[in-house]
Amino acid sequence: MTGDLRQICLVGYGEVGQMLHEDLPQTCDFVAWDTRFPVGGSGPARVATARGLTLTAGAAAAVRSADLVISAVTAEEALEAVQAVLPGLKPGAWYLDLNSCAPATKIAAAELVLAAGGHYVEGAVMAPVGPRRLGTAMLLGGPDAAAFLPVAKALGFTGAEVFSDHYGKASAAKMCRSIMVKGLEALVLEALLSARHYGVEDKVLSSLDNLLADRDWPNLSQYMISRALQHGRRRAEEMREVAKTVADAGVRPRMSGATAESQDAAAAFAAALDADGLDDMLDRILLMARKGTQGE
Repeated sequence: MTGDLRQICLVGYGEVGQMLHEDLPQTCDFVAWDTRFPVGGSGPARVATARGLTLTAGAAAAVRSADLVISAVTAEEALEAVQAVLPGLKPGAWYLDLNSCAPATKIAAAELVLAAGGHYVEGAVMAPVGPRRLGTAMLLGGPDAAAFLPVAKALGFTGAEVFSDHYGKASAAKMCRSIMVKGLEALVLEALLSARHYGVEDKVLSSLDNLLADRDWPNLSQYMISRALQHGRRRAEEMREVAKTVADAGVRPRMSGATAESQDAAAAFAAALDADGLDDMLDRILLMARKGTQGE
């Protein structure tokens, strides 16, 4: 099945794009585009050059010969990415949209790709990519999802499944999951920073066994907080898309909006990522906050 795909274009060459380049079948030719490529010495440009990718003049030029375009950009850039590639999109090309966006955003992107003669497939990644990489659980959506599934499996997306033949459903599932996952990260960060200030963090953590038993709450909490510190900006963008999703459902996005604010603020404390354990991480964040170095 991958023999039908002679060239794959990766739109977005950050962490996910680079992982895709490493893990997808090397029998395909690869091109890539990232908005940071024109910035001299940017990380994505250096990695792409080191891996032998030709840096094209723009997004449209990058996709011109691609049989499959995989978009993995930030939530705020998802629709802009579609608009940027459309002038060069080859008729009949697949466009797999892996971005964490509101259903309305995915539907708008699909309409653009379809109008240009492409096949749009909605992709919703339902777990952190790091542990299982291409095997990460992924929901596919849209009228072309069933036809694309064998292609996805052949490429190594073993966790992919067809969720709906309607655009927006897969992303709705992803967005609603994010309310819980990113919201819990924000709650853990706020609760444990406050608890550390008062010297009661051990008691708070041990009491959480009544909430979710058989969990190593110190390690789980450090993991959750580190995710917010490392990816807070990107997660805040996603949570703003989540807020749109919630609002479109007729529900006021109180928690989603607050989580976006919390995730955005957490990114300013990334210097605490190399801390030695949870207590040290909390202490470093508190110290930076007291010194007013949190970037607010």
